[in-house]
Amino acid sequence: MRYFPSWSLTRSSTVMPDERLPWGVMFPMGLQHLVAMSGATILGPLLMGFDPNLAILFSGIGTLIFFICTAGRVPSYLGSSFAFIAVVIAATGYAGTGPNPDIGGALGGIIAAGALYVVIGLIVMATGTGWVERLMPPAVTGAVGAAIGLNLAPVGIKGITGDNMHMLVALLTLLSVALVSVYAPIALRRISILVGILAGYGLVLVLGNGLGLMPAVDFSELSQASWFGMPDFVAPRFESSAMVMIAPVAFILVAENLGHIKAIGGMTKQNMDRYIGRGFVGDGLATMLAGSGGGTGVTTYVENMGVMAVTRVFSTLIFVIAAAIAILLGFSPKFGALLHTIPGPVLGGLGVAVFGLIAAAMVRLWVDNQVDFSDPRNLFTVGITLIFGGGDFTVTFGGFAIGGIGTATLAAIILYQVLSIGRENKDAITD
Repeated sequence: MRYFPSWSLTRSSTVMPDERLPWGVMFPMGLQHLVAMSGATILGPLLMGFDPNLAILFSGIGTLIFFICTAGRVPSYLGSSFAFIAVVIAATGYAGTGPNPDIGGALGGIIAAGALYVVIGLIVMATGTGWVERLMPPAVTGAVGAAIGLNLAPVGIKGITGDNMHMLVALLTLLSVALVSVYAPIALRRISILVGILAGYGLVLVLGNGLGLMPAVDFSELSQASWFGMPDFVAPRFESSAMVMIAPVAFILVAENLGHIKAIGGMTKQNMDRYIGRGFVGDGLATMLAGSGGGTGVTTYVENMGVMAVTRVFSTLIFVIAAAIAILLGFSPKFGALLHTIPGPVLGGLGVAVFGLIAAAMVRLWVDNQVDFSDPRNLFTVGITLIFGGGDFTVTFGGFAIGGIGTATLAAIILYQVLSIGRENKDAITD
């Protein structure tokens, strides 16, 4: 069997991963996926004080790495992972505005997470995914994901707090994302974050640049930036405390990627389990490369999976096109300068939306997987994990510190396994 598929021209309304559309249609389809991922991929680094232009660049390169590792047979785009936000903020003490002054230490931690992720992927390639699903069932993965969202709650509140105009813009930005997500056509719902950025940005232009009621958007950096040039790469620093704090995010990425590949397999009616380990390795390598140059950790994107569900076009070549465009944008300082003009209150409103959705999405995961909360095993696992994460329970020993996300992750995994000793692996207990 050939390593890469031949991508024959499709004769069906549903385009399989090893098929393609006419080339004249492929480019706009790739552009659509770029737009779908752009809102979240831009927002993630901004909330951590990273350069969003570098995040776009490494998202494109990471997508190509994933494409190669999975032999071009798993349609996915890799964008900024929100799972890193809480631990990066905790590890660096980021104040929430402007460039992160301690980005180097965070990058070392991101590389550590990517390396752990690669190791897990290699083990899965050798042994299969059964042990991962037993170690991190829906009760555990949902609890850790919800803990991440709750851990970010103080950051979200800080982002919307300010004078009256600041709060007004932040809350209207938040409202616009919610309204678009509920009432807009499906195509717009997929890019609700991007629409929220545009709505909030426009409001600041009116209230600030137009009426002078709040700080105006400063376009001086944008006007001076060149159209093409080398990005400002950042070198990582390997600090043990940051690495210990950030590395456990790999387990969240495992759960995300596992669910993503299984969902794609369900939509295409193709068994993709044999590519799960490869997907972990590809995502891990992409995360390590991003961390080595100033980018955020990456993960497979649900936004792009939604686009595929609507269009029924699963051709992996579309993601090569989207990745190539992202790489070109990464070499445009003007594009990067434009991203840096996004006003603070807009980011604050979007942060509340994203952090809340991280937690709420885990409730949906529990519902979809019929997690039984009458079972004390699930109840205690979820309850303790949420408190550890939401309260940012930190454990310090020697020169190491494990923050709330790390302790929540360990608590969820260990407690669930301890409470499973001597009982059948079922959701509920019987009297």
